[in-house]
Amino acid sequence: MNAFSDVQIINGPNGEPVYVVIPYETYMQTQSCHSGHVPHQVIGSIAEKGWTAARAWREYLGLTQQEVAERIGISQPAYAQQEAGLRPRKATREKIAAAMGIKSGMLDL
Repeated sequence: MNAFSDVQIINGPNGEPVYVVIPYETYMQTQSCHSGHVPHQVIGSIAEKGWTAARAWREYLGLTQQEVAERIGISQPAYAQQEAGLRPRKATREKIAAAMGIKSGMLDL
């Protein structure tokens, strides 16, 4: 997974972490991905640019094909073929969604 480099950890009096401060854009992405709502940018990329849902989500999340492929355990060219497919198999969609940290149904657009 991607490690955030612009995170601030605030420790409490006992030295244990109490708060984590992240950029607002990162926070909003995590809220969109886990709330069950598809962000406007993802829908726009599908409608306006003709991207597949997998590509629109990947671009929205700032991931490369290589990063997603590594998370799934396949090569980048193999992932590129899956991402270009209009409707990958259910098992494939579930793996891609898990690699991106979204619900598999969010690729059914």
